[in-house]
Amino acid sequence: MKYEVIEEDGFRYIEAGKGETLVLLHGLMGELSNWEAVIDHFKDQYHILVPILPIYELPILTLGVKSLSKFVHRFIKFKKLNQVVLIGNSLGGHIGLVFTIAHQEYVKALVLTGSSGLYENAFGGSFPRRESYDYIREKVAFTFYDPATATKELVDEVFKTVNERSRVIRILALAKSAIRHNMSKDLVRITIPVSLIWGKQDKVTPPEVAQEFHELLPNSELNWVDLCGHAPMMERPEDFNTYLEKFLNRILLK
Repeated sequence: MKYEVIEEDGFRYIEAGKGETLVLLHGLMGELSNWEAVIDHFKDQYHILVPILPIYELPILTLGVKSLSKFVHRFIKFKKLNQVVLIGNSLGGHIGLVFTIAHQEYVKALVLTGSSGLYENAFGGSFPRRESYDYIREKVAFTFYDPATATKELVDEVFKTVNERSRVIRILALAKSAIRHNMSKDLVRITIPVSLIWGKQDKVTPPEVAQEFHELLPNSELNWVDLCGHAPMMERPEDFNTYLEKFLNRILLK
């Protein structure tokens, strides 16, 4: 990762650029590097913040999408932000939705890519056999349309994570929290602009999930990224950035 992680007042985050603020939220197994192509593209136009979500630090008894949403609230207040654009992938999108429901006054617009909140087929329907590197590689590849996107570095990171018992317990707790916290009845309350940027071949949150989000969110647009799985900003960064730029131009530069 070429961007420095800042540690301040209990928060760890990347910060780059100036202008309107974009807050990028990573997923359950996501790394800050997942957003590198987005930071590279937009840092000359926007103020970009990427907080590390405290998945492995919060008390296990309170760990869930709501507690992570409260963390985002504390972070936004700590940075004295107002009217940010929240951009979330997978669990990060779900946290963004929960935060927006509770604090819509802080959010100018929302971007969801492969977001949970309605349905998620995590790890292809099963939790990985921790001792099998090949199995982990297969399941990481499941996230993408092109298995080559699952680099050795990425597989190594996931393998390390799922072989730490304390981390596995937290991942399972968060996955269960996300499943329990279905948002289908809440989405009508989100009236700000929402852009859905979705991989056409997403097997984790399939295309019908994007369609349902689009139908339930009153002020949403749906953009498809072809030949792409669950993380368009990693697998098809140029397409993702093109859609995001058009959306930002429409809502911020009008």
